[in-house]
Amino acid sequence: MANTKQATKRAKQAEKHRQNNRWQHTRFNTQLKKVLVVVTEGNTETAKTTYQETVSIIDRMANKGLIHKNKAARHKSRLNKRLKAMAAA
Repeated sequence: MANTKQATKRAKQAEKHRQNNRWQHTRFNTQLKKVLVVVTEGNTETAKTTYQETVSIIDRMANKGLIHKNKAARHKSRLNKRLKAMAAA
């Protein structure tokens, strides 16, 4: 347990940040699943709009440092690859 006022405040802040980061990661995973579901359904227009929303979320997380920029690029690339394969089929 924290022994000083400063340590107590930092512990509270750390817990707030941890919960916010957890929420962001959950939102990220949910959005990825949404895109994959829409792509498997084969609806091109819905897939494009959902993909754009997902890319926006991924970029914001990478800019804030919640995920690494290479992880963000990897996810965007793989999603785009699936989207193009669906459009070609």
